[in-house]
Amino acid sequence: AMPARGGRGWMVVKLLQRAAIATVWMFQIQAAPTVLKSLGKSPLLRIRGGCQPSDSLFISVDGGTESIRAAMFDVKGNMLGQFAAPYETRHPHPGWAEQDPDEWWQSMGKAVRGLIKQTDQVHKNVNMRVKALCVDTTCCTVVALDDHKKPLRPALLWMDCRAAEQASEILSRCKDYEKENGITKSLIAVNCDGNGPISAEWMLPKALWIKAKEPEVWKKSSTICEYQDFINLKLTGTLCVSSCNAAARWHWNGREAVEKADGTGGRPLELLRAIDLEDLQEKWPTRCLAMGQVIGKITKAAADHLQLAEHVDIVQGGPDAFVGMVGLGCVAPGLLGLITGSSHLHVAVTSEARTAKNMWGAYVGAPLPGLCFVEGGQSSTGSVMRWSKSLISGKDEEGMEYKDYDLMAANVSVGCDGLVALETFQGSRTPTTDPTARGALVGLTLSHRKQHVWRAFLESVCYGTRACIDGLSSAGVEFREIKMAGGVTRSQLWLQMHADVTGLPVVVGECPDGPLLGCAILAAVATGYHGGSVERAATSASDQNDEGDKDSRSCQTSSTASKL
Repeated sequence: AMPARGGRGWMVVKLLQRAAIATVWMFQIQAAPTVLKSLGKSPLLRIRGGCQPSDSLFISVDGGTESIRAAMFDVKGNMLGQFAAPYETRHPHPGWAEQDPDEWWQSMGKAVRGLIKQTDQVHKNVNMRVKALCVDTTCCTVVALDDHKKPLRPALLWMDCRAAEQASEILSRCKDYEKENGITKSLIAVNCDGNGPISAEWMLPKALWIKAKEPEVWKKSSTICEYQDFINLKLTGTLCVSSCNAAARWHWNGREAVEKADGTGGRPLELLRAIDLEDLQEKWPTRCLAMGQVIGKITKAAADHLQLAEHVDIVQGGPDAFVGMVGLGCVAPGLLGLITGSSHLHVAVTSEARTAKNMWGAYVGAPLPGLCFVEGGQSSTGSVMRWSKSLISGKDEEGMEYKDYDLMAANVSVGCDGLVALETFQGSRTPTTDPTARGALVGLTLSHRKQHVWRAFLESVCYGTRACIDGLSSAGVEFREIKMAGGVTRSQLWLQMHADVTGLPVVVGECPDGPLLGCAILAAVATGYHGGSVERAATSASDQNDEGDKDSRSCQTSSTASKL
């Protein structure tokens, strides 16, 4: 029998599994290194039809875990510049993670103003040429607002796992409710075909935690929403949920949610009844729009804050990773999008709304109303490497960068001379959902050095990715390659590890920042480019990228790969 999740026995089993994978991987890559491809250059926002002005500019805003970034794109998909402003994450207790919503807004002002100043030095009259702005944010970062739309408490960051007890409670209540009422289709089918567990990161567990643990906050709250909704509220004065967020983390039917404007379409009303959370329906935003639709014009106050003109359209975005699917062109079956940053998210569009064990989804109406997708995920990946860097850095290494540690780790043999790590610092998402799982470093000897520790954590993330992909494959999801975006793309060593461990070609675009590019595509489509079709724009980008595979940079040389 499998040991209980989160316990010492469970951790030992996981470590042994990964050690076995490492042994097989060692022999596999010595025989045949896996191809690592580059997409080459491609104008992803190429104008097709219409008479739109060619000097239009679009601002993409990415609200991440550690900072908020603003980037400027032209109609050809060229990034003209980007600027970031940090904000603080607080961890008052183990497994907790909080941020101040007002800090997001202040940092967004710094980022956009910095971007305008930076790009205006090269490109004339920038702020008047900006036609639209689109935002993506972390998901699901939950915010409670009062009657005046002011935050009542710090936001529960996406990685916050305090609601583990409530997640288990929801699963139990749903099964009891289904049995008592003769319901054959699970109310939580998107959670491993109703088998659960439900992630503590999602909307319902966090809302239930606030209601149970902070009843005064719950009573005073008129709105329970996300980071995404709060920023768009500040920009337009309007509360409007993204159908992608709602479908992927709120248990909504995203397709039905955008079809009805009365605030009832696609809402999981019976699920809310089953868990005694019916009052949450009254606190959710009524308006719901799909990604790529215009929410409204920027307000004067927001325009002044960002130093933009008042003609700018604010376009609905969504979760960073799922907006990244648009930027990567992952809007058709057969492709796996891997969006990397503080965490890893593995996403694949399916032809039908299938559900199965070992995966989350399929989410109906996400990332776009006409699509469905499934996902796997790892809660702590890039964040583990940041933690590792801070742990092993000496006083004489304060100026060292990530690439410097990669160079040291490249000389360590596969398997790190017996050192094995687990990257589940903030719990495990898939194929085993367990918010109580923790990270580990096992097999240390006096011969191990910091480069062994660094490589062990790099490898651990890749093994976790392999486990997630195997979970999706066992559920019948097929894909022929991985399209990757985000922080991992800046590390040649780590990219090649992902390719070798998964056994799949890894494709990297000329603009490896899928979320920022995805926002630019959404903004362009909303204002008349690509005939108003997000799918057409993303597919156009993907078609051009396939042509780029013929570029001389299309694969990693075997001599380099064989060193891994």
